[in-house]
Amino acid sequence: MRRPKLLDTMRDYSWPLFRADALAGISVALVALPLCIAIAIASGSTPFVGLVTAIIGGFIISATSGSKVQIGGPTGAFIVVVYGVIQSHGMDGLIVATIMAGIILVIAGFFRAGRLIALVPEPVIDGFTIGIAAIIAVSQFQDALGLSAGKVPADMIPKLEALWAARATLSPAAFGITAATIAAILLLRRWRPRWPVLVIAVGFASLAVLWLHLPVDTVGSRFGALPTGLPAPHWPQLTPDRIIALLPSAFTIAFLAGVESLLSAIVADRMFGGRHRPSAELLAQGYANIVTPLFGGLPVTGAIARTATNVRAGGRSPIAGMVHALVILAVVLVAGNLAGALALPALAAVLLVTALNMAEPGKWREHLALPKDELLLLVLTFVLTVFADLTIAIGVGVALGLLLRWWKGRGSALWTPRDR
Repeated sequence: MRRPKLLDTMRDYSWPLFRADALAGISVALVALPLCIAIAIASGSTPFVGLVTAIIGGFIISATSGSKVQIGGPTGAFIVVVYGVIQSHGMDGLIVATIMAGIILVIAGFFRAGRLIALVPEPVIDGFTIGIAAIIAVSQFQDALGLSAGKVPADMIPKLEALWAARATLSPAAFGITAATIAAILLLRRWRPRWPVLVIAVGFASLAVLWLHLPVDTVGSRFGALPTGLPAPHWPQLTPDRIIALLPSAFTIAFLAGVESLLSAIVADRMFGGRHRPSAELLAQGYANIVTPLFGGLPVTGAIARTATNVRAGGRSPIAGMVHALVILAVVLVAGNLAGALALPALAAVLLVTALNMAEPGKWREHLALPKDELLLLVLTFVLTVFADLTIAIGVGVALGLLLRWWKGRGSALWTPRDR
């Protein structure tokens, strides 16, 4: 079924349910604000672009989603591919690639391709996710340590060499802010999990930079003041050569958006006993990735951590996600200039913690206990993700995984671990 959950929700919607959704939406917005800014910066874009993505993409996904509680926005999984596209083709090229990815997702939703997620081997998802986490972590070393390395290469080994060459420029102030922010996030999540942890940690770290006059870069010092309003839509330049050149990136973006949103919907269903509609979910991702880039936004998908936060905060309908987007819009309109004071090492700390969460070190012992063929598949996907190319990693991992399943004669191409 391709019917959005919002239409079902409005049949018996009530004021008590709206109050619960509104509070949940505000809570999620407080989590999303620093995260969206950090993801946009790490992707090679500007902080404002991350907020635009959360506002427009998040609203469209909630309004058309096949899940009652899905929260959409930019996510860490896109950082690597987005950074690469921007470096090679510019922001206009990213807009073209994202629109094409949206069209691919709409086609996939129309043909009910959401069920095909069961064909993606779990070791491929795990290896790919850990690889993305490693890339994100390394990409934050420059700001986290305050290194004066200039523009570092995109590839992993040259990037590590450039960062090592700049080790003498390490800033104790930046390192101290990063370490303090990470410690605050981890401790507050343990002691006060219901508080807006990211806002508190980043806010206090940025205030410390301001009050103590620390020599640390901020959003304002590097990117200038944020605009106080949404940009006008802009249609990118399309040529046959550009479309062909960007097609692999478009398929990668579509794959990431589809898989992450469906996994997020599955996780959410298990948290509150819901049941999402895969085809409607893919259509929602498609609509969002067609419209959002027209306003200069990044690729968008269902965000697992923000969706889980929504469920834990009491969100039970798509209204919560729509409120989340509207709250971020209100911040941009009223208090966007405050974002300029955010310390970049504090935002780097947010992404370092995000990378740690993505890697899920608590599951590494389970990974090591996998059958040798599945462990090899996980490691191969990880290595290809980090040192080769995302498209190659996905293609080789899925193809090899299905081949191994066929070769072992288990009678099915489905991978059904307990957390899928």
